Amino acid sequence: MTDVRVVAIDGPSGSGKSTVARAVAERLGLEYLDTGAMYRSVAFAALRHNIDPTEVEPVVRLAERLAIELDGSNVKVDGVDASVEIRGPEVTRAVSEVAANPGVRAEMVRRQREWITSRGGGVVEGRDIGAVVWPEAQPKVYLTARLAVRADRRHKEVEDLEYDRVAADMAARDTIDSTRDASPLQVPEDCVVIDTTDHTVDEVVDIVMGLVS
Repeated sequence: MTDVRVVAIDGPSGSGKSTVARAVAERLGLEYLDTGAMYRSVAFAALRHNIDPTEVEPVVRLAERLAIELDGSNVKVDGVDASVEIRGPEVTRAVSEVAANPGVRAEMVRRQREWITSRGGGVVEGRDIGAVVWPEAQPKVYLTARLAVRADRRHKEVEDLEYDRVAADMAARDTIDSTRDASPLQVPEDCVVIDTTDHTVDEVVDIVMGLVS
């Protein structure tokens, strides 16, 4: 594992993980993995197959057999283009329940580690990369921002939802993600915390690049 180069970028929704991770990956010439898209893919598939996202075993069985193809921002789930749908409000409300499912997390972590190993590393972003998926990553970065700022960013991405609804959903997801039993959202040990509230994307990317040895 020591020969595998992984940059881990964790943090809550709207903290800038995806944008920063993509930019860092481009600068380093590494591949990029959005692990959140994997959990969203499972939630999308559950809804598509009329499976209640809160049902533990049916969702685990679905996750274990699901074909997920990630290519940048393009996502296919069992051959169906779900790039737009996985970011929609319905999936967004369901994904926390799916991500809190221990069996689903075990399967997704297995796939994420396989992805990293097969590529010799990459820039990987999510909620438990530095703590669970790849603790050996260097650097480990945790991005955060004030809730109001994070909600505003997400509101601009999903314009069909009112800001207040986005903020409420985001606050609820923060609570679920940070208190779940399976791989809760946490600040990994020996990581660098960056508050992106008052920084531009380029400034945050420069900070992260300064941590890369």
